[in-house]
Formats: sequence, C-alpha cells, structure tokens
Amino acid sequence: MMKLKDFKYYLILFFIIQTGNAQNTLYGKITDSNSEGSIENVLIKNINGELLAISNVNGQYQYNSDIDTIEIVISKYGYKTIFKKIIFNNNKFNLDISMELINKQLNEVLIVEQKENIFNQTYIKEISDNSIFAGKKNELIIANNKPGTSSNNPRYMYNQTASLNIYQTDDAGLQLHIGGRGLDPRRSSNFNIRQNGYDISADPLGYPESYYIPPFESLDKIQLIRGAASLQYGTQFGGYINFKMKEPVKDKKLEIILRENIGSNHLYTNFLSLSGSIKDISYYSFINTKNGEGFRQNSDFNSINIFSHFSYDFSKKLNLSFELTYLDYLAQQPGGLTDNMFNEDIFQSNRNRNWFEVNWLLYNMQAKYSISGMTHFSINAFVLDASRNAIGYRSNRVDDIDSFRERDIIKSKFDNFGFETKLIHEYSFINKDIVSLFGMRLYNGNNANIQGPGSSGNDPNFDLQTSTYPNYQNQSRYSNPNVNYSIFNENIIYINDFMSLTPGLRFEYIQTDTEGFYIDINTDNAGNVIQNNTVSTEGSRRRMFTLLGLGISVKVNNWCEFYSNISQNYRAVTFADINIVNPSFIINPNIKDENG
Repeated sequence: MMKLKDFKYYLILFFIIQTGNAQNTLYGKITDSNSEGSIENVLIKNINGELLAISNVNGQYQYNSDIDTIEIVISKYGYKTIFKKIIFNNNKFNLDISMELINKQLNEVLIVEQKENIFNQTYIKEISDNSIFAGKKNELIIANNKPGTSSNNPRYMYNQTASLNIYQTDDAGLQLHIGGRGLDPRRSSNFNIRQNGYDISADPLGYPESYYIPPFESLDKIQLIRGAASLQYGTQFGGYINFKMKEPVKDKKLEIILRENIGSNHLYTNFLSLSGSIKDISYYSFINTKNGEGFRQNSDFNSINIFSHFSYDFSKKLNLSFELTYLDYLAQQPGGLTDNMFNEDIFQSNRNRNWFEVNWLLYNMQAKYSISGMTHFSINAFVLDASRNAIGYRSNRVDDIDSFRERDIIKSKFDNFGFETKLIHEYSFINKDIVSLFGMRLYNGNNANIQGPGSSGNDPNFDLQTSTYPNYQNQSRYSNPNVNYSIFNENIIYINDFMSLTPGLRFEYIQTDTEGFYIDINTDNAGNVIQNNTVSTEGSRRRMFTLLGLGISVKVNNWCEFYSNISQNYRAVTFADINIVNPSFIINPNIKDENG
C-alpha cells in the first residue's frame, strides 16, 4: 500500500512535469472587423476539436503548448470560422484575429415561449474590472429581470445566496440590512459596500453604515465576496458587495423604460430610465420615486433617487466616465413594541412625532486606460456630501406615552472624498504566467454629529430649537476628521494549467480624530436640575499595519474547482466607539481597531 509521504513525492513530481512541459505560448486579441470592438467567448480549438482557450471580456486569449507546430480553429456563433497553422519559431507567437459577421437574410421567426434559467447566479471571473477575484468565495448575482426588484425586496434578490443574514425595516427597501458569517446586518455596516467600484457608505472608517443603496431595477449584477476582500478593498469583516449598474445600450440613441407599480398599504413606485449611445458618448440615467404608508400606523415614507452616468471614449484605449447619485427620503418611525403591546395589536403605534431623513449626494469620476493588451490602468475619484437626521420622543421605555414637549434631535453630516488607482499587468516569469495588481487609496473624511432640542410639533422639522428652549442645551456636539492612506498588491501565479496561487498584502495608515463635548445633567425627583456639567473630549489615534493573505485554487475541470484562502482583516475604531453621548459610558484610552 502506498504511504502518504510516497504519494506526496508523486504529487510533487506530477506538478513538476506539468509545469515543465509548456514551452510555447500563443496569445493575441480577437476583434470584430466591423466595429473593431473586442469579442468575448471566442473558442480556440485544435484540428481535432479539443478546446485550447476562450477569449475573455477584452477579447484576449492565451494558450501554452509543448509542440512546435499546431493547427487551430477560431470560431464563434454568428462569425465566420477561421483556420490557422501556427509554427513556433520562438517561445511566443502573437496572433491577433479580426472576425467577420455572417450576413444572411432570414425568414420571420416567431418565439412562442422562452424558459429562463431559475438559477440566476454565477461566479465572478478571476480577473474582472481591473480586480482579482481568484481563490476567493465569490458570487455574481444577476439582477436583471429578477422578481421583487420594484420593491427592492432582498428576499428575492439574495434568495439563492447562502449564509447571509438579512432583515427588512420598511416596505420599500429604502435601506439594505445585510450581514454575513453571523455578523450584525444593521445597515450593512460589516460589509464594504460600493457602487461601480466606489464607496457609498457614510464613512468606511468611522461610520461604516449604508443609508443608500441603488434600486434593484437599475442593477445589472451584484458582486459579492465573502470575508477575504480586505487586501484589495480595505476595512470589512463580512466581505465586499459591489452594485454594478446597467451599462448604456450601444445600438440605440435613446431607450426609454417606464415602470409603474402599486401595492398594499398605498405603495406606489415609479421607475423611469433613459439610455443610449451617440458616437463616442454613452449615457444611462434613471429617476425612481417611492411612496407608501407602511403596514403599521405612523410609518409613512416617500423617497426620490436620481442617477446619471455619462462616458466618453477618447480612443479605443481611453475611457472617461462621470456619475452623479442623489437620494432623498423621509420616513415616519412608529416606535418599538413591548411583548405585551405586540400581543395586543402588532399594528399599533404610540409615536406619531418621530421622523427620519436621509439626504445623499455622490459624485464619481473614473478613467480607464489600456496601456497594452496585457496592462490596464484605472483611477477612481469620489466625493460624498450627505446627511442623516432623526427627531422624536426618544424615551428608553417604548411603552411610555409621548409627553408632547420638545423633541430630541440628532443631526449627522458627512463630507468625504478620496480616490483609488489600480494597475493590473499580465506577464510571464520563469515559464509561469502571472497577473499582478498594484493599487493605492487616499481617503479623507470630515464628519460632524450634534444632538439637541427639536420642535414640539408633529411635523418633520429638523432645525435645532436652542433659542426656543434655552434651558435645553445641546446634549453633545462632535467633529470627527479622519484620513486613510493604503497601498496594496495582489497576484495570481499560475503554477500550471489547473493550479494557481493568490498571494497579496496591504499596508494601511489610519488617523482618527475626535473633538467635542457632551452635557452631563442630573435632576432631582421634582425635575429640578442639580448638576449641569459640560465634559469635553479630544483625541487623535494614529496607526500603521500590514495585512497579508494567500489563496490557492485547483480547477479539476470546467465545472469543478477547489479553493482555500486565509486573509487578515480589520475594522477601524468608529465614531460610536470614541464619542460619549451617555454619562454612563467610559472610553478606554487604549481602544484599538478590531482585527482578525
């Protein structure tokens, strides 16, 4: 019987033989002879019909061979088949192919029924959008034409994605509460949430909560990485979610889509999108409105979401795009219920003066440049100008009856900007194909929070009323600037045709500051103030560290892959960790970032 250590030596010898055989490399790019655009999923086979390579989204392909002469067949449905004989005079042979469409007059075709695949989900390619996804637990959720998109219903969008924790707090999906690996789903604060590759959360470092998500009707795909995304995307423990918006249509100057939806509890949603391409300019824009009353009393809401994308192709290699995202929504909050109240009437509410407002304005500019067929560069700049406000009677006891005096108000402002650059390069080293990604991120946030007296009315008035209630001073006011500088590198090293390694690292510099005060007020049993102290806090936390990670992937065949990875990650100290808003809180001066 073969011993384990003997098997290990045979396995090592097998890998050496596999990696030593490939001597010659055939590579190139496949384009459309008419549009000169790249063609994806072109099949390159030998004369016996054996599949050698498939072109990627950029039309590029590559095949390693240990023989000096080979006959290949290049084919794709709808294009003329091409036959080529390759004689390798040296180790590399560059063959660029221009394919012609087959033009044929067809009779009328009547489609009676088309059955869609119910598993509307797949996996992200190893290299996509100037990012590396190899050796990671990733999923690509196809958002197009899924049910439940009009109401942003996450139960339908993620119903085939295992191990996610999701809960809903409203009838129209105004916020996404999603968590993974047992982490708290509240406002998706344990995921790195992005839209088209840039941040959309309030502050990825100090306030990593997502008050805005794009409507599902506007999405093409959702990229999801579980856990091991820290090396390329930074702070997170749950993973990485990127909402990919629909691309502008290429074959029309104008396409208009209008959807009107009505539902229970006076739900009404409207989605209008405009898309098209005119020469080198393409665009996609939408406006989405939602109104409803909710299934409980005092739970009305209304929102408007506007998005615009414009891109311009300066050349075949350079593309520049600009995006603007705006969200404004107002929601009435009916308050919580005790167990007794829930058993009596789950629809009841004893809060009719509590309101919540979000105003989100995002700017983004991206430039993508193909230096060569093997080297691509991108830069992504983003700006956030946003706020969230809450007002209401905020008693710790949810069954307390509203006193109808002045309400408590909390106002938060987020002014953040940053940019991220990536360079991805494919090359060969010691007969090994390697893909290397280098990136840099600069981020600056300046965020403020204030808590004080609000009006005594029922309306959503979010103005502070310090002059009306001079005895009710601001309870707290904080300013929280922070900066983040990062450098990261991740690679795919192809050991042979079926095994690859994915090593990487990320260096972080983080500075989190806080400056502000809170009021410590004590009263006697008659409600008279016997203590009114202002407690000031000020501090700055600077830290530098390096994160390491390694992944391995073994592809047995086209439908079976084994992978494993280990990656360090972290979560920076948040504003809630270092701002005192309750006299019973004490901040540990040695508080550190979470790491794992």
